[in-house]
Amino acid sequence: MRHIAVIGAGITGVTTAYALSQKGYDVTVIDRQRYSAMETSFANGGQLSASNAEVWNSWATVLKGMKWMFTADAPLLVNPMPSWHKYSWMAEFLANIPNYEANTVETTRLAIQARNHMFDIARREGIDFDHETRGILHVYRDKEAQDHARKVSALYAKGGLERREVTPEEIRSIEPTLRGTFHGGFFTPSDSTGDIHKFTYGLAEVCRRNGVRFISEASVERVTHTGTGAGGTGVEVSFTVAPDAEDALPRAETLSFDGAVICAGIGSRAIAAGLGDRVNIYPVKGYSITVMLDDEESQSSAPWVSLLDDKTKIVTSRLGKDRFRVAGTAEFNGENRDIRADRIRPLVDWTRRLFPGVNTARVVPWAGLRPMMPDMMPRVAAGKKPGVFYNTGHGHLGWTLSCATAEIIAAKVADTMPVEPPAPLLRMAAE
Repeated sequence: MRHIAVIGAGITGVTTAYALSQKGYDVTVIDRQRYSAMETSFANGGQLSASNAEVWNSWATVLKGMKWMFTADAPLLVNPMPSWHKYSWMAEFLANIPNYEANTVETTRLAIQARNHMFDIARREGIDFDHETRGILHVYRDKEAQDHARKVSALYAKGGLERREVTPEEIRSIEPTLRGTFHGGFFTPSDSTGDIHKFTYGLAEVCRRNGVRFISEASVERVTHTGTGAGGTGVEVSFTVAPDAEDALPRAETLSFDGAVICAGIGSRAIAAGLGDRVNIYPVKGYSITVMLDDEESQSSAPWVSLLDDKTKIVTSRLGKDRFRVAGTAEFNGENRDIRADRIRPLVDWTRRLFPGVNTARVVPWAGLRPMMPDMMPRVAAGKKPGVFYNTGHGHLGWTLSCATAEIIAAKVADTMPVEPPAPLLRMAAE
């Protein structure tokens, strides 16, 4: 049996491990956290949103970003301190503007494919993740934004997504709890929401029952290609395990595998560089708050339909009866996980303005680092060396795209490193 290492236990790592195990591979997942989905896959906006598949590589986005840089509570924050990685990434981002339409259409197709896989997995494995199938409502505050949304919808249609334009009256009918004045909107009934942490953690437990091994609290130092396997495959993964009750000091280990899939989020760039590959991921921080709906008035005043406010770039998800997730912002500030009060405050204020009946006395803030490629497309491909693969760089759509990219990378592994049948079967076939 082929033994594959999966580096990372977030949504892409766990879905990849599941897809590989379903194909008959012996899989080991290595992650620096004690549990699965404890970093970027912990508390995102919750949207499974083909209707948010528009890539950011456009001059309209660039112009908005330049305006936002001079507004304290704007959706975008860029640390002006010089950084070669940041500014070279941005240059490559601009160079991908000509690919805006093609990449938006392709991302839409991938998102639709992904949700079909996810729903099948959740149903087959009995995973409860507060899934709500009430659609996603995009709201726009002026004619210019609505006109742009029509152009984007035409691209979505090319990718196979159906959504309909709605009037201000229809907005109020679709989500009666929403307050504010809007020019119009678009509604995508086929989109949905769910708790990424609950799904990932639940799928990790399924993987364990299926024989997948998890090595936790293990920081991967490097992945080395050895070429000792068939066809020049073979890797070694060196990592440091945190001390536990039996070990007073961290413990260094190196394990050998037939191959490896790198699903390490923002850590993928350094691992790839050590393998001779360029995976130009930049960490783009996003924030969220989880509003605890502790009283009946808050529960009845919070929306069940998922929202995207185009002006503020804030999204929402209802996670069961007593939780309301509000998320947004994009912060270019390097590998910085600080939860800043001045970035959390706009999320709380937005909730109070648009849902005045929701009590925000108990709010749980969070920040995560989205692994973004300059073209806004995930890296789902083989590396230069045999047995090395990547499933990473999903940016703000990791939750949406993960189940499709996991199937794609597992198929690539199977094409180049097929699972060999046991020796008795080989002898039977020969006879």
